[in-house]
Amino acid sequence: MKSFNYYLLLVVVPLLAFTTAHKYYVSITEVHYVKEKESVQIITRIFIDDLEKLVRARFDESITLAVKNESEKVDFYLEKYLTEKMKIKINGKDAVLQFIGKEYEDDVAICYIEIPKIDHISEIEVQNLVLFDIFEEQQNVVRLNINDKKKSFILFKENDKGLLKLD
Repeated sequence: MKSFNYYLLLVVVPLLAFTTAHKYYVSITEVHYVKEKESVQIITRIFIDDLEKLVRARFDESITLAVKNESEKVDFYLEKYLTEKMKIKINGKDAVLQFIGKEYEDDVAICYIEIPKIDHISEIEVQNLVLFDIFEEQQNVVRLNINDKKKSFILFKENDKGLLKLD
């Protein structure tokens, strides 16, 4: 009986510890400069359930993401939100972000954004406010790859910008 109680303790206690686990709110954004195309290409990955909560709260409570008959409004909402909450300055000037589209992979929405007609980057500043208005604990990881220089930032509500100087 003692061995059964010991075994039960070893199995049950660790399982109970995970029931109070904190959910992490994180997105990952990659920013690449493709010199040959004179284009800054941005890929942002956001958990579908977090993004769905956002779309429902800000735009339309009836929206469901990643379903067969997804509303045609979803891309419009995502473009509006992402271009409002993600700001990029190149060489000290505000860049215009163009939402290209999105796809789903497992439990993640992958959104594609582009900044065309960029012939030179000496400095890039990224502000990423995505999901800060929904989740207090939100963190946005930003990975820059500009002119073979790489830099990563973890942005959160109190520190929402990252800067990379190249010259």
